[in-house]
Amino acid sequence: MNRKNYRLRLRRAAALALLLATCAGLGLIRHVPGGFAKETNIEAKAGKISPEIKSLDKDFKADAILQLNGTMSPALSDFINKNLSLKETFEYFATYAVKGKVSVLMELASFPEVSSVTIDKKVKKLGHVSLTTGAQAARALGGSQPYSGAGVGVAVLDSGVDTTHQSFLDTKAQKISFSKDFTGEGRTDDPFGHGTHVASSIVGGNHINRGAYGGIAPKAALVNLRVLDSQGVGSISSVLRGLMWVASNRATYKIRVVNMSLGGVAVDSYKKDPLCRAVRRLVNSGTVVIAAAGNSGKNLDGNKVYGAVHTPGIEPSAITVGATNTFGTDSRSDDAVTSYSSRGPTRSYWVDDEQTRHYDNVLKPNLVAPGNRLIWAQAKNNYIVTNHPELAVNAPGAEMMYLSGTSMAAPLVSGTVALMLQANPKLTPNLVRMILEYTAQPLPGHNVVEQGAGQLNVEGAVRLARSVRTDLNPATPVGDALLTNNATPEPYTTLDSETFGWSQRFLADPAYIISGYNLIGKYQRIYDEGACVSDGIMVSDGAIGVDGIMVSDGIMVSDGIMVSDGIMVSDGAVISDGIMVSDGIMVSDSTGGDATASMHVERGMRNVKMKNAGVTK
Repeated sequence: MNRKNYRLRLRRAAALALLLATCAGLGLIRHVPGGFAKETNIEAKAGKISPEIKSLDKDFKADAILQLNGTMSPALSDFINKNLSLKETFEYFATYAVKGKVSVLMELASFPEVSSVTIDKKVKKLGHVSLTTGAQAARALGGSQPYSGAGVGVAVLDSGVDTTHQSFLDTKAQKISFSKDFTGEGRTDDPFGHGTHVASSIVGGNHINRGAYGGIAPKAALVNLRVLDSQGVGSISSVLRGLMWVASNRATYKIRVVNMSLGGVAVDSYKKDPLCRAVRRLVNSGTVVIAAAGNSGKNLDGNKVYGAVHTPGIEPSAITVGATNTFGTDSRSDDAVTSYSSRGPTRSYWVDDEQTRHYDNVLKPNLVAPGNRLIWAQAKNNYIVTNHPELAVNAPGAEMMYLSGTSMAAPLVSGTVALMLQANPKLTPNLVRMILEYTAQPLPGHNVVEQGAGQLNVEGAVRLARSVRTDLNPATPVGDALLTNNATPEPYTTLDSETFGWSQRFLADPAYIISGYNLIGKYQRIYDEGACVSDGIMVSDGAIGVDGIMVSDGIMVSDGIMVSDGIMVSDGAVISDGIMVSDGIMVSDSTGGDATASMHVERGMRNVKMKNAGVTK
């Protein structure tokens, strides 16, 4: 037996053993009680203190987020009361905001119910659409009653909303159903100017400039949760307050979608990060969470950067969105990923007892959407336009403004999801994600960690969504028909007289790509509500048929992560952890093209060709 065949057999045997040991009797996914990602034994024994805390002076008083894996013991309660300030309790997420000396925070690791202690870091905003995205065509699929997002609540966690803007003054629809402040400033309007822009891209009316600036889902009910202050900055705890409110009130306000056009530097693994754990809990309860990927796609020299996706976009269950440049045309043939859009894979990590870093290496973003120089509502007297008057747009009857960034791309996906859920209210978050990725348009010249499955296709997503059966549940046998009839939707969309094919693939976390007919032809266990896709998929080398899904040798994560164009990101090879370009006010890509001409690749990197990963019919 030659060395190549011997190594191949060893790899197959090891992968199969891992599959049998971890997934026996469970199919492709594990249902985790409480909705949290389950830690492995080695992670449970590893240090519980975030590297960010360990790097601080022991006498420094830090704001921190304490997470538990169970009920707080009397001993821990007594320790906190005596040594720390308990600032806030987030019971639904088993999470607490505390403050105290770093030396005291380090002692929390000795309590068995403590899962992790992380910094309460700052988070901030990450910075012709109806035709080019297919939204206009998607709404028309509703026939005499066009899809509009009616009956679907969308919570926007941002800097507030100027509800007096013309975009929200529509007598035929109540666009802002509720507003609440979590910053402590006691206001729900938008002195910063970011949240109003985001909100109008979702529910903005079509009565400004002959409908040029209408939102994707104009009749969705928007919930305004203000978690960023007058300077566009918030904290982990302020965002957790907003997410807690969603968890407690989602039924009352029919909230099915949460938009988070904000983010913080991702250091801690998604299994430890408090925002990620909160997002996972919401997704597992049936809420779709959309997160901006971040705007750290290039460094100060203008070179492309990989691995700079922000939290909570690093969370596998979130639908993470990058940004594209449409170059001002309805045609999609010239669209490209913007230079600033954060690329994957995720480089958040945890550290074991030997101080070895274990990177998450999750494939992100999930998809991309237009986000360059988009015109939406301008909040009255807002900070952004006051300091950047060049962004103001005087449209007939209203003050509008330009903004660029993945923050602008994310709400286009949130609006799309509202249309999908109106067309089919029974869709689970995992089904929503699969449909968005399956119908996305792959953009030539961009790899999977730049664009995910491809660019948002609203028409295709809504068309496929309404074809999915409404009687699916965890008792449905795997392999049953997923669609309402035997006719599979044609996997292409025509917009502006231009036809493009769908990706027909699904990014199955943490780093596998599944493609083919069975994704929509047969019901899969990973579509269940509460299914932790990222924690249960195991792929062997070769082909394994489990619960109707057959995955061939595709992306395998070991020392790094392999992507289709041969770029490999291994530990520390491309990204210097913790050093990123801050978001600030985004300078948009030139309408003449992406200004980034080169990509920085360290020496010693080798090319690896990605093989096809297919779901067989």
